[in-house]
Amino acid sequence: MAGSKRKRKSKHRGNAAGVVEARGRTGRKPTEDERKAKGSGKSGGNKNQPRPNRLDNPPSWKSAAARAVLAAAAFFGFLVLLFKRPVAPSAVIAFVMIGVYTPLGYYTDVFLHRRRKRRLTERKSK
Repeated sequence: MAGSKRKRKSKHRGNAAGVVEARGRTGRKPTEDERKAKGSGKSGGNKNQPRPNRLDNPPSWKSAAARAVLAAAAFFGFLVLLFKRPVAPSAVIAFVMIGVYTPLGYYTDVFLHRRRKRRLTERKSK
C-alpha cells in the first residue's frame, strides 16, 4: 500500500527521552491589561504576599461537626469490624459520640484559636 501524501498538521513533539516540552505561547502577545489580569486571581495572586494561614480563620460548628462525624464513623467501623459488636448498638454509640465530639471539638478549636491570636499579637507588639 502506498503511503498518504497528506502532510501532517502538527509537529511531532518529544525528544529522545520521550519528554514533551511545552512550546510556550505561539499566538499574539498579550496586551498590558491581559498581563495585569493574569497576576490577580485565585491561583496567580500577589507573589509578594504570603499565603494566608488556615489557622487564622475562626473555628466553625460546621468543621467541628464534620470532624465529629468522621471520628464517629471510624469508631463505628472499629466496633463492628474489629471488635465484632452488633451493628445497632454500635450505631447508637456512634450517634452519641457525634453529639459529644461536636461541642468538644468546637470549644477546643475556640481555645486554640484564641491562644494563637494572643501569641500573634504579643509577637507583633515586641
